[in-house]
Amino acid sequence: MIARLKQNIGRLLFTAAMLACAAFFAHHLWDYYFNAPWTRDGRITADVVLIAPEVSGTIADVKVADNQFVHQGDVLFSISPERFQLVVDAAKATLDSKTETMKLKQSVAKRAQRLSTTGSISAENSEQATRQAAAASAEVKSAEVALSVANLDLKRTEVKAPVDGYVTNLHLRKGDYAVSGKGAVTLLDATSFRVTGYFRETQLGRIHTGDPVRVQLMGFSSDLNGHVESFGRGIADANIAANSQGLPAVNPIFDWVRLAQRIPVRITLDDPPSDVALAAGMTASIYVDETAKKETATAEISNGTTQSQHAIQ
Repeated sequence: MIARLKQNIGRLLFTAAMLACAAFFAHHLWDYYFNAPWTRDGRITADVVLIAPEVSGTIADVKVADNQFVHQGDVLFSISPERFQLVVDAAKATLDSKTETMKLKQSVAKRAQRLSTTGSISAENSEQATRQAAAASAEVKSAEVALSVANLDLKRTEVKAPVDGYVTNLHLRKGDYAVSGKGAVTLLDATSFRVTGYFRETQLGRIHTGDPVRVQLMGFSSDLNGHVESFGRGIADANIAANSQGLPAVNPIFDWVRLAQRIPVRITLDDPPSDVALAAGMTASIYVDETAKKETATAEISNGTTQSQHAIQ
């Protein structure tokens, strides 16, 4: 009887232990999949620089190829400069003519001032000559500005890279007509590659600025290290859009089903390895390292306790 009772108690204890273990693992699995700060919805992103010429004209030469790396200041393409050179030459000729006219009128004004002091001409004639000299000087300044603008436009026929980056989706060809202000070359800023992770709003409470992050790319076996830089402060609200009658288009929902929204979190990569060729749009899995955060907090508490003990001593 006692042996059977002990056997039953042992079975109950074993069953309770197994249930406790199952509950423990179930809790951790639930926490990991639904609350832990990680996501498979991540993307490699970079700043896109759409380069447009500041003058219009026929493309004379394309200096780069698709997917080529360029340095800041490298010439990407050039526009035929002949028309702009003619404008510069005309502006120079105009400036020379205006300068000679100014010198002549200044000489006349000085002579008129001398004659006015002797009474040979009236003061009104002297003042008129002085005003004409001042107007000629203003015309020279205007001609100088026109020459500067012409030289600037001539310089702008060479379109250069504003940043270090990669030429992307290049379709520009020699002989094409470039329009001022219209994008011609797309450049990905090489220094701006980062990761954007889309985390559920229920996970944001466990993510903080500066937290260490591990990034797994789909096409590479090695992980990348980074840290949380910032949080997105807004996403689109589908209910704001109005219908054709100007009324709010409110989507129906089930009261017992509430889907957590995903918020973009910007992650900076810390010294990515050179053998990993990053491309904007790559898929990434992102894991926020809470262990390192807890270790840092523990170390800070320990240091604070040690300092307090030293202060007491």
